[in-house]
Amino acid sequence: MKKQKADRFSTKAQIAHIGGDIVVGVLVLSIGALCLAPIQNSIETDGQFTEIYRSAPDSSTSVSLMFNVYEGKEQVYQIMHVLQAHQAKATFFIGGCWADDNVECLRDISAAGHEIGNHGYFHKNHQTLSLTDNQKEIAACNQFIQLAIGQTPTLFAPPSGAYGDDMLNACQILQMKTILWSKDTIDWRDHDAALIYTRATKNVKGGDFILMHPTDATVAALNDILICYQTKSLSVVTVSENLQNKG
Repeated sequence: MKKQKADRFSTKAQIAHIGGDIVVGVLVLSIGALCLAPIQNSIETDGQFTEIYRSAPDSSTSVSLMFNVYEGKEQVYQIMHVLQAHQAKATFFIGGCWADDNVECLRDISAAGHEIGNHGYFHKNHQTLSLTDNQKEIAACNQFIQLAIGQTPTLFAPPSGAYGDDMLNACQILQMKTILWSKDTIDWRDHDAALIYTRATKNVKGGDFILMHPTDATVAALNDILICYQTKSLSVVTVSENLQNKG
């Protein structure tokens, strides 16, 4: 009897695993079709490019933590745990090629109430891409995220902050805001929790966008960073909420 129950449990687990693989496979195939499809301009821009946002209004009483994600699944979960302890919300700019390997993590980020932004599909240099290639790279990531969580990002953070007219035009066509930052922790390079803390908190003010990545040092610094913001009466909200914050 015990063996029969174990066999049934094993079969159910295998079916669940296969089902998950099918979902991921459908997502990947859908993105492949999108990448091969021709791109059509949906609106006329007349040379007017989407605005670049480096911070929220000065009247804001909130700051926004932005995590660019192309690696660090374990660290992402640790970051979410710290954020939850402080009732803070962040914006996670997701790389599409990371998301297609970490669909459940992407869904968990969204389910926790954090904002999902677009960080491109393959971490390309958007300053050098053509208008068509910019659209394909950004739209492919949008499509994958939409299929995975049922929401399409409205914010795009170009990898390395690299942008040009074609990228801005592509965001205008896709009706997305281009997001950069006012404070950069450079945590992807400098794995020093004390240095990350200083860069995230020195002269911090309402409206700041603070750029981070899911690294071990960032996780180590995050609790103290959030405590610092609390002592300055700064709430931690998503980028979109901060852009609407008038104080």
